[in-house]
Amino acid sequence: MPKISMNGVIDMHVHTNPDLRNRKYDDFQLCDAAVRVGARAVVIKTHLGSTAERAYLVNQYNRIVHGENSFTMFGSVVLNRCVGGLNPVAAENALKLGAKVVWLPTQSAHNHLRKLGKPVEDCVEVVKDGAVVPEMYPIFDLVNKYDAVLGTGHISADEIFVLVKAAREYGVKKIVVTHPEWWIVDMSMEEQEEIVRKYDVILERCYAQNKGVGAGHGYLSNLPQNLEAIQKIGYKNILISTDGGQVENPNWELADEEYLQYMADNGVPIEHISYMSRELPSRLLGLD
Repeated sequence: MPKISMNGVIDMHVHTNPDLRNRKYDDFQLCDAAVRVGARAVVIKTHLGSTAERAYLVNQYNRIVHGENSFTMFGSVVLNRCVGGLNPVAAENALKLGAKVVWLPTQSAHNHLRKLGKPVEDCVEVVKDGAVVPEMYPIFDLVNKYDAVLGTGHISADEIFVLVKAAREYGVKKIVVTHPEWWIVDMSMEEQEEIVRKYDVILERCYAQNKGVGAGHGYLSNLPQNLEAIQKIGYKNILISTDGGQVENPNWELADEEYLQYMADNGVPIEHISYMSRELPSRLLGLD
């Protein structure tokens, strides 16, 4: 298969410096790489809260340093304990500043802490007693008001089903199940097929996953699993993201290119790859 083009790609999940965990690139270096390969957009993420302000500065930098081009960096907000959990003020401030994704708790999620054997007393609950907590409904309202994407974060597979059902019934349109293949989330392929069939959500399938949380554990490629998901579930509900930025993994643009090339080399039609890495994220970000 000929070398695949990165022109126009969009990645909705990349980690950058500044962060409490060292990342491969800082925001500006990621911008340089994205412009160099002709990417259309990247969403930067931090477990520490909002990246909307950082994205604004990067876009100013881009125009000054690179001149007029098609690349835009977007921010997001993660509703961990450090921003007050399911805090509508933190969410709306980020959305007003241009954030495009509201992620539910990641490192503060009950499921995340439980899987790591950590105390759960200070977790941010999303689902309790088989239903979403009342604090979720203002978040649903904000996601709808700002036409943002709701990402499920690091909650469990069981919690995802409860959350997605409630969100759909409330009228939330853009729902992305965050890296369902990751061992912390641990959705089986059958569960992924079911949630797509029932609720028409998007599954964010990422480049690689760590073998243990934190540095030094190494990473496992998700590409064979991702190919299987595309074949079983269909490309229309698969979002290609890297969840990149770890120092253990390749530079962002190399990881994304490897991902796209793997799919092409294994028989996924170019137009399907383009949909998962360009058209679908463009729609989610409101670029089309």
